[in-house]
Order: sequence, then structure tokens, then C-alpha cells
Amino acid sequence: MDMKDAKATIYFAGEDLFVGVSPSGHAQALDTNHERASAASPVELLLIALGSCTAVDVISILKKKREQVTDYRVEVRGERRGEHPRSFTRMEVRHIVRGRNVSEKALAQAIELSETKYCSVAATLRPTVEIISSYEIIEEDASGS
Repeated sequence: MDMKDAKATIYFAGEDLFVGVSPSGHAQALDTNHERASAASPVELLLIALGSCTAVDVISILKKKREQVTDYRVEVRGERRGEHPRSFTRMEVRHIVRGRNVSEKALAQAIELSETKYCSVAATLRPTVEIISSYEIIEEDASGS
């Protein structure tokens, strides 16, 4: 699919619920009723979009570098303005990698490449959002625990 001219469609489903359909045809429920919170809110999806965009890059680069990653997760925290529009001013992206002898240099390079070259979500947010990345490597012992 050519994402150059991508179009998403959002349908109102009633009672603060919406269904967003991605350009590739995937449906995503959204809930703007914060008490009910039966689905992610649009703002929550921004955190997921940034985290997943960089995660795809980082894990792909680590695989190419033949790093022995056994588990990987990204945690994204966002700080928003107090007044409307309550846009994000800062997002902290923490990469947590578990594996055997994972190179700190390789991980730092992978994160840097994602931030500066590949992650289009970060590139879109960066003009107005400060994005701070950090990482942690957890050494997996021979028994796998």
C-alpha cells in the first residue's frame, strides 16, 4: 500500500465510542469516555504509535546485527499541557531489552537510527514534542531466567 496519500476513516458509533479504520482496512475501537475507558483514547494511541514505530526499527536493527534478544518491550510516558489544547510536550521512550551479551553500543545505535532516520511517528511529533529515549539491558543467564 502506498502510504504517501493514506486515508483513515473514523465512524461515530454513539455514546462517545468511535471506530477508526486504517488505510489498510483494520478497525480500531476508540473510547472518549474516560470513566468507562472500554477502548484506547486517541491520545493513548499516540503513545502506542510512537512506541511501536521505534520498536519495529530497533528490533529489526538488532536482528540484523545478530544480537541475541530474548525479550523486548518499549514503555512510553507522555507529559501533556495543563490547558487546552492538552498536547504532549514531552514523551519518554524506554527500551527494555533482555538477552545474552547484547551489545550496549548496538542498542544505542539502533535507537539513534530509529530516532533520526526511520521512525516517521517520532519525526512527525518532534517539532513540538521533546522525545527522550533511554534503555536498559537485562542479561539473561544460561538457564533462561
